[in-house]
Amino acid sequence: MEKPDVIGAVFGQTEGLFGPELDLRELQKTGRIGRIEIELRSKNDRTTGTITIPTSLDRVSTALIAASVESINRVGPCSAKVILDKIEDIREARRKVIIDRAKEILHKWNIESMPTVDEVYKEISDTMKIGKVEKYGPEELPAGPTLETAKEVIIVEGRADIINLMRCGITNAVALEGAKVPESIKKLTKEKECTALLDGDRGGDLILKELLQVTSIRYVGRAPRGKEIEECNCKEITEALENKVPVSELFKQPKKEHAPKPELPEAISQTAKALQGTLEAVLLNEKLEQIERLPVSKLAEKLQQVTGVDTVVFDGIITQRIVDIAAEKNIKRIVASRLSEAVKPALNVDLITS
Repeated sequence: MEKPDVIGAVFGQTEGLFGPELDLRELQKTGRIGRIEIELRSKNDRTTGTITIPTSLDRVSTALIAASVESINRVGPCSAKVILDKIEDIREARRKVIIDRAKEILHKWNIESMPTVDEVYKEISDTMKIGKVEKYGPEELPAGPTLETAKEVIIVEGRADIINLMRCGITNAVALEGAKVPESIKKLTKEKECTALLDGDRGGDLILKELLQVTSIRYVGRAPRGKEIEECNCKEITEALENKVPVSELFKQPKKEHAPKPELPEAISQTAKALQGTLEAVLLNEKLEQIERLPVSKLAEKLQQVTGVDTVVFDGIITQRIVDIAAEKNIKRIVASRLSEAVKPALNVDLITS
């Protein structure tokens, strides 16, 4: 008995049993049945061997093919008997190999990545180190080590505040070191998102006024009332930063139904009334006596030149430029027809609409 005899029997005796869907020749053409391997051994006029048929069919179809092959009873001129030895899912065997290899990789990975006791101790020690206070800008202001690279910056009052923040792991802070705001801080607030974190006392109030007038800070956080940032624990500092308020919110007045307008001195009220529709302005001194009357178009230029002005009354809209000049010239009061929505009020100037 030769291999071609066995191949002929396999194809010939299974042909047409279950239609073309399960015909071995058709299945080979479509790749659903692979190359059939035959291995034969002959001894004492008796031939035994193995038939191996690879398939990608579903379980039902595979079982039918196996049963069909088992039905073969002749090979060439000889009687024959075919017995199913086993059906093996090679995907299962492959999965087992993959799983075993994955276990080996994971085991090796765990051993290599497991830190030693010394490494763990060093990492914890490094975390506990406060670090060194750096210097920032030409004024050499005290600052945390990550200030230059941070996108968000915290502005505090003094060096002690910087050290306390660094103890809490906050390293992107810079200190004012005085009531006057340094040029470096003014520039920094224009380039990065800055939060002022100030003491909860009168000193913090005064510094906040100054910051609001000359910088572009975005948020304000305060220590608990009566405490300084350098005295706060990490929880208090974290809460102060979490509860920070946008600068725009500081100037929003709570809405009150039927809230009365502030009472103006008679001289100012009369002046405002007389200016309606004129597009003119009047400058008043501390005694509310008229210093000068001029067109609104020349008001900003004139305010920069004159001194001794207490109140400005004009028929027009209060703009940011007028407010900034008034704050610089210590003018106490501006009275006009309307207030521009974009204006950021100065804390030392009263803005009143008539």
